[in-house]
Amino acid sequence: MNDFKTPKIADAILEKAKKLQLLILDVDGVLTDGKLFFDAAGVEYKSFHARDGHGIKLLQQAGVKVAIISGRSSASVALRMQSLGVELVYQGHENKLAAFNEILQRLSLNPEQVAHVGDDVLDLPIMIRAGLAIAVQDAHFSVKRYAHWCTELQGGSGAVREVCDLIMQAQGTFEASVRRYLT
Repeated sequence: MNDFKTPKIADAILEKAKKLQLLILDVDGVLTDGKLFFDAAGVEYKSFHARDGHGIKLLQQAGVKVAIISGRSSASVALRMQSLGVELVYQGHENKLAAFNEILQRLSLNPEQVAHVGDDVLDLPIMIRAGLAIAVQDAHFSVKRYAHWCTELQGGSGAVREVCDLIMQAQGTFEASVRRYLT
C-alpha cells in the first residue's frame, strides 16, 4: 500500500502543529464563506462544507479538542457544532480574547498548545497569542500579515479540513485516520 502524499509544509509550521491540543475556529468567513442569508422573518441561514465537518470529527477522534469563538450568535452554528460533537462553543463574543482566555483556563492549556483560524481583524487578538495562527486563503490582508500559515482553500470551501489534515499530519495521526476507511 502506498503512503499518502501530503502537501509540502514548512518544518517550522509542522513543529508548531505537533504541540497543539486545541483548534479554535472563527465561524463567518472560516467555517462559512462569510455570506449572511436572512429570510423575511429575520431567520439566518448558513452553509457549512461537509468536508470541514468531517475533518473536525477526525481531529477530535485523534485527540485534539475543537472550539468555536464567534462574534455573532446563530442557532445554525449551535446545531452544526452539536452535530459534530464540539462542546466549546462561544457565540456572541466580540471580545474574542476573553473567550480565548476562559478556554485556556478551563482546559489548563498554554497559548502554544492552541491554533486559531481566522479571516478578519476581530480574530487578531487571538491570532497574535496562539501558538499557530492560521488565515484562510481569502482572509483580509491585515490578518494574513499575522498568520504563521495560510490555507490554500477559501473559508467555507474546505479550508478547515485543510487545517485539520495539517495538524493530524504533524502529529502522525493522519494516515491512520484515512486507513480506517480502506478496510
